[in-house]
Amino acid sequence: MRMFNLSLLGLCVALAGCQGTPTNKASASAAPVVTISETLIASESTQWLAPLAFMPGAERLQIGAKALQVVDRNGQVLSQLPGRYETLDHRADDRGLLVATLDKKRQQAMLVRLQGAAWSSAHYLPKTRYAIEGLCLFRDSARNDYLFLVGEEGVGEQWLVAENGQPLAEARQVRALSLPPESSFCQVDDRSESLYVNEENVGVWRYQAGAEAALLREPVELRAPFGALTDAAAGMAVLPDALLLVDSGAANLHLYQRSAEQWQRAGVVNLDGLAEPEQVSARTTASGLELLLVDDNGARTATLNWTPQRTPQASAIPHVVPLVQTDGVPSLGDAADDPAIWVNTLHPERSRVLGTDKKGGLLAYDLAGKQVQNLRVGRLNNVDIRPGFQLGNRQVDLAVASNRDHNSLHLFAIDQASGELSDIGQLATPLEEIYGLCLFKDRQGAIHAIANDKDGTFLQYRLAGNSGKATGQLVRRFKTETQPEGCVADDRNERLYIGEEDVAVWALDARGDAQTSLEKVIAIGGPLKDDIEGLGLYHGKQRDYLVISSQGNDSYVVVEAQAPYRLRGSFRVAVNAALGIDGASETDGLEVTSANLGGPWSAGMLVVQDGRKRMPEGNQNYKYVPWSAVADALGLQ
Repeated sequence: MRMFNLSLLGLCVALAGCQGTPTNKASASAAPVVTISETLIASESTQWLAPLAFMPGAERLQIGAKALQVVDRNGQVLSQLPGRYETLDHRADDRGLLVATLDKKRQQAMLVRLQGAAWSSAHYLPKTRYAIEGLCLFRDSARNDYLFLVGEEGVGEQWLVAENGQPLAEARQVRALSLPPESSFCQVDDRSESLYVNEENVGVWRYQAGAEAALLREPVELRAPFGALTDAAAGMAVLPDALLLVDSGAANLHLYQRSAEQWQRAGVVNLDGLAEPEQVSARTTASGLELLLVDDNGARTATLNWTPQRTPQASAIPHVVPLVQTDGVPSLGDAADDPAIWVNTLHPERSRVLGTDKKGGLLAYDLAGKQVQNLRVGRLNNVDIRPGFQLGNRQVDLAVASNRDHNSLHLFAIDQASGELSDIGQLATPLEEIYGLCLFKDRQGAIHAIANDKDGTFLQYRLAGNSGKATGQLVRRFKTETQPEGCVADDRNERLYIGEEDVAVWALDARGDAQTSLEKVIAIGGPLKDDIEGLGLYHGKQRDYLVISSQGNDSYVVVEAQAPYRLRGSFRVAVNAALGIDGASETDGLEVTSANLGGPWSAGMLVVQDGRKRMPEGNQNYKYVPWSAVADALGLQ
């Protein structure tokens, strides 16, 4: 047996800045030591397995000469799948093992499941236009399984491949990735949803692995003189709050500890005697870590008496899934913004969802998400609806949107039988940058439009149309200190809720002649992360709920709509793997109704704008979520 000493580094690397040398108790009391076995394992790629309930004694997953193999501690093959494979990753559960690998003969990524002693048939991803250099699996908190592909010259992809460990009949591409060149290794820490990718001659980068995450990268380690690597960043192993990285040509193993959203260097081990090691797998034991180290000659087992410190696991935010997504808006980029729900009182199943395309107009969708109207009338930002507006000698339902081309209120009549929209004109405002908008219907039946400017100014207009032409009378003006956008009115209780994006949600009297004293509902901090965007109001049988788009963490916060505004929790809209609908993130506008629209919408419907359209990538759209799913997730009445 060979013994190697671990020399601690006084330097550090962090995602957001340098920190001091970590105070790991194991490293403080004695320099960690790695012990490498002389025994070689004939495998070009191998990983430790957690104890498998369905296969006692299974220790390793490895690529043999002509098979994918599960072996015990003595190297005895317990199960194998014939074929020629390269690179692998896995996720285990109580009933089986999901394995991702590259079929060398077909040059295609492949998924297979081992359950009991039987291997499933292979599930192949479509052929790529690039050579696949590496791959890694990711299991999110909703137990959806994704596969990351790392290709030549900075090309990569993320695919949804399984649900609860069971391969999907058809894998779905979630997004294309712009990765560093000279990358061939990746690993994902499911706990923190972190994807780590090497850039051989530069270092290691961290990306957010979530399907709805932004494509941003942060450096974890770099080559000298900017970091501690002396040769080439190669294979990695992830553990809760720890990362191990192979520095190939230097035959070093670097150790990192994660703390408070930052990485700290915990030390480096010299692996003298290994021929340019490139891969590492690790698992925790009572005395430290057990390693598998792969070099040009094969693999060796090793032990390391270093135990990473664990940080408390943050409480998971519950998720709900959309049942419908709309067609994409016509405009490219950040275009979809705010939805509104029109309820057909005679035929609820024929109700419609309106959505703004803030680069060009107003769209209408049916409950299946199909676009049924497209009014290219200008840059409309927010939209809201109220029933029962007298327009001359006919009664219509009214939609009003904020038109940023003309800083005006843009009015539309909705035919009460068909839902057909017609443009009935604009009302000028003195606002310089009209932005958010909502409607309020008072107890006398008058409809008010409340619009805001980016400078915080709110103007409230009483609308009328008895002459056959829509008019508006300014009845109130008030102001917030910083930029607002979302607002929603509670007609029944004559209350108005407004969102000051970086500050708080406020409540005030909605009546046009009332004082404008602001009452704090919920402030930024805790579950609510700026920007505060869309607001919606759900009228329940026992309580009313305010739904808030917490854009900063891609979630939705629910509070009771009456003082003391009790927080009821937050949730996310996640991928619906069965229906092939991506989740929602970076949400601007939302709307909710308690009306029974039939079928899954019998308790009402939540509509949210999706700022990052994935699976496949495309123009932004809107997602429909049954309110019953939200109520179940948060225990609402």
